[in-house]
Amino acid sequence: MHSPIIAGHTRFEEVKNIFGLPDKIEETVVGDYVYYPAFQLSLGLDGQLVFDVRSYDERLSLIHLQDIQKELGEPEQTTYFEDETVSQIILYYRVNDDYFIKWILEKPTADVPNPKVHHISVIMADNPSKYANLVARMSLEEKIGQMVFAGFSGQKPNKYLRQLIIQKKIGGVIFLKENLKSVPQMTSLINEIKKLNSNNPYPLFLGIDQEGGSINRLPDEVAGLPTNDKLGLKNNPAFAFDYGKLLGKQLNAFGFNIDFAPVLDVNSNPENPVIGRRAISNNPEIVSNLGIQMMKGIQSENIIPVIKHFPGHGDTSTDSHLALPVVNKTMAELEQMELLPFKNAILEGADAVMVAHILLPKLDAHFPASMSKTIITDVLREKLKFNGIVITDDMMMKAITDHYSIEKAALFSVKAGSDIILIAHHEEKISSVIDQLISAVERGEISEQHIDKSVVRILRLKEKYQLDHSSVEFANIEKLNKEIHTILDKYN
Repeated sequence: MHSPIIAGHTRFEEVKNIFGLPDKIEETVVGDYVYYPAFQLSLGLDGQLVFDVRSYDERLSLIHLQDIQKELGEPEQTTYFEDETVSQIILYYRVNDDYFIKWILEKPTADVPNPKVHHISVIMADNPSKYANLVARMSLEEKIGQMVFAGFSGQKPNKYLRQLIIQKKIGGVIFLKENLKSVPQMTSLINEIKKLNSNNPYPLFLGIDQEGGSINRLPDEVAGLPTNDKLGLKNNPAFAFDYGKLLGKQLNAFGFNIDFAPVLDVNSNPENPVIGRRAISNNPEIVSNLGIQMMKGIQSENIIPVIKHFPGHGDTSTDSHLALPVVNKTMAELEQMELLPFKNAILEGADAVMVAHILLPKLDAHFPASMSKTIITDVLREKLKFNGIVITDDMMMKAITDHYSIEKAALFSVKAGSDIILIAHHEEKISSVIDQLISAVERGEISEQHIDKSVVRILRLKEKYQLDHSSVEFANIEKLNKEIHTILDKYN
């Protein structure tokens, strides 16, 4: 059977339509590998997308090492793989900007200097395995550091933040309103934090809650945007895209690289004390359509959007900053309302999802969503096929701290499937969280492969958005504000 399976294009559903269910699925750090021995084929999956096509066609054994070298010359890269069953040499030849072809043979020996081909692999140039190679060279402490996003108090890096960046090598910093008093101070602060991280090969996520409306963390010199519900009232996708683009421009101007927005909660409960006008609409279709456009607008300015608050914070009557909200809905009810915007945003290329501190007893009676394997792994990862970054809401909210120690909550969250633990307050407690996660891996409570998968996702996202250590220049506030007013006037 000859059917077109194209790395970077074919999805697993299409594969199953052609070949049926695989004989075996092997879980690895870089993704799942599915095996079809009857077709002499195996495929690497990045989420649901095929990124690696391996052929074991018996005719390949007619080709030998010297044949490859004679026809193709020296490979761009040579690596070796060895375990208790095989000892292999792997030759990489670049096909074009998008693909490599790998020739895998038994490692040459004095007895067999010209081995035959075992199999070949056509693999995307941007594939999870290259990040797995980076992760393999990291210490456990460096890996866990990348999985922590820290807040801090004050307008300068305090001793705790310095320790977290320099010694613990955390992956990101969140900036609150209290940290940002003026544009010059904010720019100097970001440059100082980037400089503290300059010896770490992996740049920091620099994140902020910049939703528009009342959730505006930037200094007062920067022009604000209307509340999200104004987008819903206009119901204009072009306005939603430009609104997202303005959020992206605001952040890009000052050196941030991640925005905890857009809000994809459906404002279905008028008694909700925490979402309200932060939501686009009480109609899930409008939230979905406009939220996706806002997300794409943010992405257009090379800022990472984080869709939130999964699986939906709109139908609560409790503020999770103060207590644990409860949503008594079935999966079927969630699919009709709360999950719809998230499902569609994932299909449209969402990079990151923030998980809420809400209890959904009909799905998981014991753990809030941010600590629930049912919700993070079973629903978000498997049901909605999300393969990006999962980050918690701030773990210092009372919805969590009234019931768990921060160390225990972080451990439960990572075991449930979170990639990044966000701790926006009490930075003096963050080192202990990191140490406890390291201990959990060392004693076998969490596998290092589980950690590696998260870190692969983190490094991949940092490279996708080209994060770096370069300093930020002072922005032209007058020009930025003029652009904001021009766009807003266009839609008024």
